Amino acid sequence: MKKTLFLLLVALICINATAQKTDKRLEGMIREAVAGYKGDIGIYVKNLRTGKTVQLNADTLFPTASIVKVPILVGIMSKIQRGELQYDSTLIYKDSLLYEGSDILGSFKNNERIALKKVLMLMFTTSDNTASLWLQSLAGTGTRINQLMDSIGLTHTRVNSRTPGREANRSKYGWGQTTPAEMGLLFEKIYRYQLFSSTASERMLRCLGRNYWDQEEAISVIPPTIEVFSKNGCVNASRSEALIVNAPKNPYVFCIFTKNNTDTSWGYDNEAWAMARKISQILWAYYRK
Repeated sequence: MKKTLFLLLVALICINATAQKTDKRLEGMIREAVAGYKGDIGIYVKNLRTGKTVQLNADTLFPTASIVKVPILVGIMSKIQRGELQYDSTLIYKDSLLYEGSDILGSFKNNERIALKKVLMLMFTTSDNTASLWLQSLAGTGTRINQLMDSIGLTHTRVNSRTPGREANRSKYGWGQTTPAEMGLLFEKIYRYQLFSSTASERMLRCLGRNYWDQEEAISVIPPTIEVFSKNGCVNASRSEALIVNAPKNPYVFCIFTKNNTDTSWGYDNEAWAMARKISQILWAYYRK
């Protein structure tokens, strides 16, 4: 009897602690904003000063699309930290690396030289897929990157493409998969220098702070004077974005993931992009005070 009462007390304490960590007012605002969305949506928000969160379907699996490039960056930085790669080293581009599309690196000639740090820049600034797949290979392939994700407690964040044993997941989720909460945690770990040395952590943040794609996405409503670390990912029926907004008083994480979207258009008014901007405006107004 005493043991049962003790376990019940512990459970109540845990429930109360979770409730205290949830920003109920903000949660209500976000739930109202996403009502009627035509697709599946997951949101994770965390105030990095207070620790309070808002989570809507935050543990649901979503396709990463190009957001998978954040785990790839972790894989490369791990290699650099171990001395297996050099940030300033020169690489040799080969035609066999080409991933068909409109990427900058794909326009290089066979045997052209390029610095590793420039390949990293292309992966994040322009979301260059040829650069990203090359870096995925240099990081030790998706298998090693997935092991790294496991080692930091991210059990659902995975690279699927070109990764043995992940074929069924690739068919369902594409290049990679994650949850809003796990990607938010990964961004926070990078922001707090919890993964690698200060030098490596700063390099990662600089990569994440140079996003060319800032017109349709959540980042577009943040004033340009405010530092933002972000990565977005888009395919027809899935538009997602993960970012840290370094607001002066209340820096915050914001991850918005979507899938099974009815609106698969590619214009500014796409429903998923419009929703990302709408929530981003709510958060900026809420946290800038």
